[in-house]
Amino acid sequence: MGKDMEFKDWYDRSSSSEKGGLDRDGFIRTADRFVNLANTLNKRTIATDIQYTMLYASARYAAHVGKNVIEVENQEDFINHLTNQYRDMLRENFADPAV
Repeated sequence: MGKDMEFKDWYDRSSSSEKGGLDRDGFIRTADRFVNLANTLNKRTIATDIQYTMLYASARYAAHVGKNVIEVENQEDFINHLTNQYRDMLRENFADPAV
């Protein structure tokens, strides 16, 4: 599966008709579940520690998906793609007045 694979952009929900894929609403609801968990943990743990824990967990899961699910051939291409996706998500959330 890793050969000639194009990595999907996080906001591209059009190809989510695949089994188990998330549409835009499902994507946001799933993300909100992680945010709710972080908010619960924040009652006893400082937010900056939770932030880095979530980043580490995300990196660990992404490495698992890259290695074992989509079997990327070029790890650096995958890392660069995810880094750019994160940068885009972070900018979008900084611009969100509801955050």
